Amino acid sequence: MKRIALIGVCLFIFQMLPVQAFAKQYNNMQYDWYFKPSKDNKPATTEPEFAEMLNKHGGIFIAETNAKELYLTFDNGYENGYTANVLDVLKKKKVPAAFFVTGHYLKEEPELVNRMVKEGHIVGNHSFSHPNLAKESDADIREELESVETLFTKITGKRMPKYLRPPRGVFSERTLAVSNQLGYTNVFWSLAFKDWETNNQKGWKYAYDNIMNRVHPGAIMLLHTVSKDNAEALEKVIDDLKKDGYTFHSLDELMAKETVPKWLITP
Repeated sequence: MKRIALIGVCLFIFQMLPVQAFAKQYNNMQYDWYFKPSKDNKPATTEPEFAEMLNKHGGIFIAETNAKELYLTFDNGYENGYTANVLDVLKKKKVPAAFFVTGHYLKEEPELVNRMVKEGHIVGNHSFSHPNLAKESDADIREELESVETLFTKITGKRMPKYLRPPRGVFSERTLAVSNQLGYTNVFWSLAFKDWETNNQKGWKYAYDNIMNRVHPGAIMLLHTVSKDNAEALEKVIDDLKKDGYTFHSLDELMAKETVPKWLITP
């Protein structure tokens, strides 16, 4: 028994060491995700150092394409009564999306999560407790992500897709490296606006105009399902973008086009 216990301890240490050793090679300077919005439907851009880090550690914020392809994503920290309506529109219009969920959302809304999966959407990781990952240790980052995976599997019976939306868009090269070694693609965005303030909704037209004015080929769109404006504008947004020649695709389709670095390690 002692020998079995010793082997178990050794295996545990072996599993934990690669993340710790890997992460110490990288800077933990904290950044807030920033992009320069699209003008005249031209692609958005970000800081060169951000793009370099994302390229190095398997992150994305835009699809490099001239085709009118869009990738719709939603952040779900908590439920505000509009996600079912959003799902209704997506189902009606046959549009795929990615929903990034927290541990709180999984615990409180298992029915909606199961519906997302059943209807073919990606459910990605938004961390368990929505912390600033740059202030978490390597081990705590791993715990944040794996706790969400475990709960997702318990609810749906499926493995969680390896997509991460860092809480509040805060990151460092270390957080990118740690999460990437755990198999994650960090998904940022190239289209977003201030839509999450539930007490400052300005009507569906406001959401519609912000999206239509900033849309561009290859956009990874970030919306929040807590927004009444978004829920009410979504069907018209989809209809009018399709009329303009845009098509909607999943993150899986985007990643299938990309060359996955050989150093990407999946545990």
